[in-house]
Amino acid sequence: MLLEGCSPEGGLLESVHHGGGWRARAGNADLALLDHDGATIGSYFVGEVTVVDVQPSARGAGLVDVTVTLWCDDALPGSERAWGLVRRGGLNRTGMWHELAAEERRAWVSVALRSHGYQRQEETDAPAGQVFVLDGRHIVDEDSFYCAIGEAVNGPGGYFGRNLDALDDCLCGGWGATAPFTLRWDSSAEARARLGEGVPGGDREATVFELLVEILEERGVNVILR
Repeated sequence: MLLEGCSPEGGLLESVHHGGGWRARAGNADLALLDHDGATIGSYFVGEVTVVDVQPSARGAGLVDVTVTLWCDDALPGSERAWGLVRRGGLNRTGMWHELAAEERRAWVSVALRSHGYQRQEETDAPAGQVFVLDGRHIVDEDSFYCAIGEAVNGPGGYFGRNLDALDDCLCGGWGATAPFTLRWDSSAEARARLGEGVPGGDREATVFELLVEILEERGVNVILR
């Protein structure tokens, strides 16, 4: 990874003087992603940051371009497009995730989670009793369900869970909606067929569709299947 226009501090500052050697390891860090005004739009935890090369930067006097190696479990392939939209303020219409491949949909949800605070900023949960409309036509797997419900609750690029446990957490409040509310799930029969994979749980097996509806209803959501 190339970090352009750096003014190194802390552990990174120590490491830039030892590029390629064992003392070039800066350790773990939080890697912040910025918009064009310098505001943080999201961040990743990265590990084993190691300086490989340091060169003067064309971005300004006294700045350097630092090449590092690192690992990051949460930076998923396909995230670049979604981050670019967040950075440019381009998440301005619904359905922008519809044509994404399966891997890109998972990355879309991950970016939605990490940019949630930036996108909503000082907004609070919608009042209880709201009606949200979930379009089931483009729900083809579990990740696309989270793309769809995030958009239904929080608008384009919105987040409202990325797995069953995270959905349950979001339904407790603080993520854009407060139960009780109504979720009108349009084209639900199509979604039911596509979410028909069985998931073992305790002494029974249920489909992904059944578990999603069960979690929603147990948290006080009135699910209307249409």
